Amino acid sequence: MEYRSIAGTPVSAIGLGAMPLSIENRPDETRAVATVHAALDAGVTLIDTADSYHWHAGEVGHNELLIARALSRYGGDTSGVLIATKGGRGRPGDGSWTVDADPARLKRAAEASAKRLGVEAIGLYQLHKPDGAIPWAESVGALRELLDAGTIRAAGISNVTTGQISQAHQILGEGLVSVQNEYSPAVRDSEPALRLSTLLGLAFLPWSPLGGISRSSLDGPSGPTSAGTAFHHIAADREVSPQQIALAWLLSRSPAVIPVPGASRPASVRDSARAADLELSPAELARLDDVPPG
Repeated sequence: MEYRSIAGTPVSAIGLGAMPLSIENRPDETRAVATVHAALDAGVTLIDTADSYHWHAGEVGHNELLIARALSRYGGDTSGVLIATKGGRGRPGDGSWTVDADPARLKRAAEASAKRLGVEAIGLYQLHKPDGAIPWAESVGALRELLDAGTIRAAGISNVTTGQISQAHQILGEGLVSVQNEYSPAVRDSEPALRLSTLLGLAFLPWSPLGGISRSSLDGPSGPTSAGTAFHHIAADREVSPQQIALAWLLSRSPAVIPVPGASRPASVRDSARAADLELSPAELARLDDVPPG
């Protein structure tokens, strides 16, 4: 497994997006735990979760609790695993997603997440989405207070513009370590955010990184899928999955990129992890860069 860095902390170049283990059509707990264990066995040391990753009303923190149980049941060493969780969104149980980045709520949410994860301080806490009803600086200020209080060790922001990244960096300084935006073969409009993240030394964690290749579980499909893209053609030539080609392409975009593909079965996470060791040729990269799938 190739390793990359989040604020000097080495993590696997491919993470695990744990959301599919807890939302609609989730697997039973036996398969969910097996999926987490398969990720760890494959060398994955970054697990992305959130307090809002649940299905029904009244299940806040379902995914965080599941990850904590899975880690406790793993037979190997988990001391090097970074759990990245998020706050600022909600799920009322009707399939919708809400946003609430009120500073007081964020601080309470982070404290609750730490308890569910069984940690004294959260390794990486991310503001899930800007709240149009709350000034951005106030929401980010809550992350500053959480850092100062020792509730979290590092802060990240998600679903943000370049202007919001710059403002958060001014407020948080070295405490800001990551940006998590949608970015995939089909959705590339976060290129400016990726460039700025790279310039500032922030890790860039693409969510829904397989858009255009596989369906996304969050906010509906991230784009149409097809069997006839350049990603599929190169995969056929290489005798690997199109998902591996997509993840390898993302890794080539910047050393700051650490994709967090979702998985709900062990086979999927093992396949994704293999992308870290897949090196695409300059000709293949040019083909993937210049011809968006469609």
